[in-house]
Amino acid sequence: MNKNKYILSFLVGILLLGTVACKKELNVGNPNLPTVSGNINTESGLISLAIGAVYVNGFKNGDDWLGDSYFSLPYGYSELLGDVVGAQASNQLISTISIPNYYILDNSSKVSSSISNIAQIRANNTRAQTGAGYNPVYYQWLNMYALNSACNTVLSLVDNITFSGDATTRANTVKAWCYWWKGYAYASIGSMYYSGLIVNDAGGSSNKYLVKDSIIAESNKYFNMTASLLGSGITSATDYTTVLGELIPAYCQVGNGGILTTDMWIRNVNTMLARNILVNKLAPFVNGNPDATITTSSTTAMTTADWTSVLTLVTNGIKKGDYVFTGRSAGANDFMSASGGTVAAMTTGVNTSSTFRISERFMQNFKSGDKRIKNNFDTATKYLDDISFGTRYSMIDGGNDSSGVYMYGSTTAAVYELFIAGSYEENALMLAEANIRLGNTDAGLAYIDAVRTYLGAGVATVTGTGLTKAAALTELVKERRVALAFRGLSFYDSRRWGWTYDISNGGGSYGNTFLTSAGVVNTNVTINYNFLDYWDVPADESELNPPASGSAAILNPNF
Repeated sequence: MNKNKYILSFLVGILLLGTVACKKELNVGNPNLPTVSGNINTESGLISLAIGAVYVNGFKNGDDWLGDSYFSLPYGYSELLGDVVGAQASNQLISTISIPNYYILDNSSKVSSSISNIAQIRANNTRAQTGAGYNPVYYQWLNMYALNSACNTVLSLVDNITFSGDATTRANTVKAWCYWWKGYAYASIGSMYYSGLIVNDAGGSSNKYLVKDSIIAESNKYFNMTASLLGSGITSATDYTTVLGELIPAYCQVGNGGILTTDMWIRNVNTMLARNILVNKLAPFVNGNPDATITTSSTTAMTTADWTSVLTLVTNGIKKGDYVFTGRSAGANDFMSASGGTVAAMTTGVNTSSTFRISERFMQNFKSGDKRIKNNFDTATKYLDDISFGTRYSMIDGGNDSSGVYMYGSTTAAVYELFIAGSYEENALMLAEANIRLGNTDAGLAYIDAVRTYLGAGVATVTGTGLTKAAALTELVKERRVALAFRGLSFYDSRRWGWTYDISNGGGSYGNTFLTSAGVVNTNVTINYNFLDYWDVPADESELNPPASGSAAILNPNF
């Protein structure tokens, strides 16, 4: 890894949030020979460092990309590849990376795009293209390893700090914070890249590339370390609450964001552990077939044991009313802006001028009469395109103020709530999917109804209607698509359901709505995306840090 770049970002980062204490509080060492260990030697200084490790190293725009946070471009790729949004701008290949190989219209005409997602990714995965701003695989890797590296530094310092109050509780709260975000970082790497690196020492490095399964195992290890510490290492609720309240910016302690109790945080861990299983296995549901198979992929199919593990975890996962990790813009000294910090913000507005454009394939998942449509979307303008991202829909800034109905996007500071990790909705929909897959269809449908009620959809319930397994999974897919949009999960879902794989490989997406460049609405379109399922290691890493003997492949060998 390029450690100098990460450390520079880290040291600058703690100043940007406006949370660093004064010089006296930090007990700054020799200003002519600055080091982290020499200058961070008080509790307040360490907490400031831990804040910057996450919200700046992890979440600020790390290298001049589209938007201004981790949740604009890396999350944007997930929403693009999951066909929740499309784009016309050329920045970082956003206009072409999500274009399918071909589609078949209602009249049976086959239209080829002459674009290959796989070829594009590989042609642009060079250091030169990174410098030019056109290497998509670079950005998520950059920020997540910066996050991991910064947390390593905080952990290396914590045992040498004199804490006030219940010192053990305060130190363990900081450790749990770092363990959680290291788990998050490794989950992000292992869920997106074919292989990655494990680096757990401050200033450390590694050139032993490990296959993604090992990276997910490391994520699970740190999530479990978080839960263990919260379960046995916190003896003063007051000191725990004080420290966590300092680590989470005040402007993120609003709505679903807040100071999690230890029990809430453990439930958040369980949701993320379940996610790590779910999004990294196949559960094909192609053309309405629950028993579809993908013949070649970079992972394996969910087993009954996997579904049982997911069900056990999410049964003890995030509950309605639990605080979770969220983000908001603040207008100043924040980690994302109101207009450019999220995919939602960049999708908000008239479709002829917004950066991202809401997809027809996204909108087709709402049921007739769903109040979320009227509250969030209009059809005043059409955006016509000759490939795949034409749309009749625009997303209304701030919604139409329908009481109790979910609002999808706003460009006003502090209004839009970003979900950084798990949520009640995600946990409930994992409960739904696991139950349906295990044969408990009505139990699963009840969770889908609960999410729709929670988000103010106002549609008829599906529990007790005698739906088949295939029909129940259709309801599940529709609700996951609309309830979890803009949360960085859309590509993972499309991948595990088999839609992103080549039709000749058992994949593809069927029964789609499609607006042609002539303005004709098709409603039964077959789409062959044929996307790379797990990304290659960025050339910026592999060329500067060549693989050691025995490393896993740095290029996905299945494509």
